[in-house]
Amino acid sequence: MSDYDALVVGGGQSGLAAAHHLRTRGLNPAILEAGDEPVGSWPHYYDSLTLFSPAKYSALPGLPFPGDPDRYPRRDEVVDYLRRYAKTLDTDIHVNHRVLTVDHDGGTFTAHTDTGTAFTAPRLIAATGGFGSPHLPDLPGRGTFTGKLVHASDYRTPDDYARQNVIVVGSGNSAVQIAAELADVADEVVLAVRSPVKFVPQRPLGRDMHFWFTVTGLGAAPIGHLLKSPPTVPVFDTGRYRAGLAAGKPGVRPMFTALDGGEAIWADGTRSRVDAVLLATGYTPHLPYLAGLGALTDTGRPRHRRGLSTTHRGLGYLGLEWQRSLSSASLRGVGRDAHHLVARLSRKTGR
Repeated sequence: MSDYDALVVGGGQSGLAAAHHLRTRGLNPAILEAGDEPVGSWPHYYDSLTLFSPAKYSALPGLPFPGDPDRYPRRDEVVDYLRRYAKTLDTDIHVNHRVLTVDHDGGTFTAHTDTGTAFTAPRLIAATGGFGSPHLPDLPGRGTFTGKLVHASDYRTPDDYARQNVIVVGSGNSAVQIAAELADVADEVVLAVRSPVKFVPQRPLGRDMHFWFTVTGLGAAPIGHLLKSPPTVPVFDTGRYRAGLAAGKPGVRPMFTALDGGEAIWADGTRSRVDAVLLATGYTPHLPYLAGLGALTDTGRPRHRRGLSTTHRGLGYLGLEWQRSLSSASLRGVGRDAHHLVARLSRKTGR
């Protein structure tokens, strides 16, 4: 059993930012990472994934993103950056240690891992994101569907869908980006949406949108707790995606009503053949290790206020969508949330 000032569960962008701020405050944290290196879920995203924030706005605290600050980094660049960032932290990082359960007794958290090792600390930050819990909506007729049904978390390259009829469910950045690249190789791609796709210009007045978020303060505004439900996130676009949708590559239709064998049934009663349905429907917080702690709702979501647990003193969360701001779950925003959370966890009361 190893004793630390804080345990950080998850070694991705949120966990690394948390460790940075804990060390800055003179605390001795340990990162417990299920994978074999502290880069989170980034290596598992699809091959062409590109940030929609420039490098200058996509860094964690204390280490600028290398290279051209105005470029939009690709997935593998982010992985390399996180590897470098982890090496700058004077922190114990225990890889291949998946946390299975957490106990809380007498002001101390004990994290039990699949290695049989237990770690203790008076503070615990859950920073495991949502990649391990993809949201799979209930689709009528799903059990009869004879095609391929996958979540975007399992999508890698469009070549796997060449010459197929594909439906991509979703209207956010990932859905549109995946559907657009599939349209180059598939016979037909349809973006099935519950609400219209909303676009915002990537570079209004010649400056990236994140420049305007920064100068106006909108990107960091702590307004997430004011929202009764998360808003529909618009698609950042240089004009490419809007033009593609206008040209029918991909096509766009209101969400189908059911699947039936190898077909999709649409709201107007028509049917179309479909080989694969790809769900770009987001994620939910991945916190199974806290299930026995009484810190979660019946649906598995954390009980918190701006990342600070409302059930357990010393417990915090990072990387939740709309935790405090519109950028909370992103590289560009998690550092601010980590600073806010660690400042409160560092108090003797943990509040």
